[in-house]
Amino acid sequence: MVLKIAERGVIPPFIVMDVMRAANERAATGKDVLHLEVGQPSTSAPKAVIEAAKKALDQDLLGYTDALGVPPLRERLAAYYKDYYNVTIPVEQIIITTGSSGAFMLSFLAVFDHGDKVGLASPSYPAYRNILRALGVEVVDIPVGLETAFQPTAEILEKLDVDLDGLIIASPSNPTGSMLSAEALEGIVKWCDASGVRLISDEIYHGITYEGKANTALSYGDNAIIVNSFSKYFSMTGWRLGWMIVPENLIRASECLAQNLFISPPTLSQLATISVFDCFDELDANVARYAENRALLLNELPKAGLDRLAPSDGAFYVYADVTRYTNDSQVFCKKVLAETGVAITPGIDFDTERGSQYVRFSFAGATEDMVEAANRLGEFLA
Repeated sequence: MVLKIAERGVIPPFIVMDVMRAANERAATGKDVLHLEVGQPSTSAPKAVIEAAKKALDQDLLGYTDALGVPPLRERLAAYYKDYYNVTIPVEQIIITTGSSGAFMLSFLAVFDHGDKVGLASPSYPAYRNILRALGVEVVDIPVGLETAFQPTAEILEKLDVDLDGLIIASPSNPTGSMLSAEALEGIVKWCDASGVRLISDEIYHGITYEGKANTALSYGDNAIIVNSFSKYFSMTGWRLGWMIVPENLIRASECLAQNLFISPPTLSQLATISVFDCFDELDANVARYAENRALLLNELPKAGLDRLAPSDGAFYVYADVTRYTNDSQVFCKKVLAETGVAITPGIDFDTERGSQYVRFSFAGATEDMVEAANRLGEFLA
């Protein structure tokens, strides 16, 4: 007898994780690998966070916490929003989550019902689409390109021939690294409010920008759900801690969902993370290295023949058009890994229609790895 698998479990893979596995398998055979595939910092958590974790291991029972998170961490986040964005957020509206993934799950369950229609820019982070589909939510692709810096606009949204229940935006975005201007973000927030569309703003790459600070959707309205994470700028990927900021009328629904789905976020991570707000010099040094890596790739990739690039305004990605060399980015990336040892991600992970024409480079690694990767790619493409 073959027992059934639920339809929600039959969703596409997160292809970048498959690429990482192939890269690790290559490394296990003794061959070298340059990791430009995975979007995570190559640095550890800040020193003060690690020391706080050691102290908590020695002194704390590490039991469950409140489902919304420990008060000191939520209070530090409220202060951070006031200092960084000049936005006042009541502590009650800040919810600590098990990574940004937990925040997306909570927000999607809190505001979308089976059959609702949610708009996504294409290309975009694949987990949005896959989680929504697993929950029975209809994904509405909004194709965007270089003409709008791979971002949606209020004008594009106005012309859609479908009534949306929700919209997810990301600035800086994954995979392109492009950002919404303050005017464009305000336009989207106002359009969503006027149209009765629930806006979820993914702001997990805030802090990693190169042409000015990113703006939060909270600057232009109070109906959006904000999702952020300690994984990227704060360099704490494996600690699995994020947060969401919700309108007042969603606090209780989010809390009840969190209680039942997760009980509470990881206690050790919460206690250690309180110290991360004392580590900005260390964190900004990471961003300075990303900026050096970015400048290197933006200079060297065009020399190698990859000269159609998305605006890399933030995050640590370069999204490149590879139609000069292939119409199958997945096969192309496998060949690049096999012949050069450089691991990169096929665009099909982010755009099911046009992604075969693109690849994504992550420049979060060491600068010497970027130099070597650029040299190998130049030789390969020549």
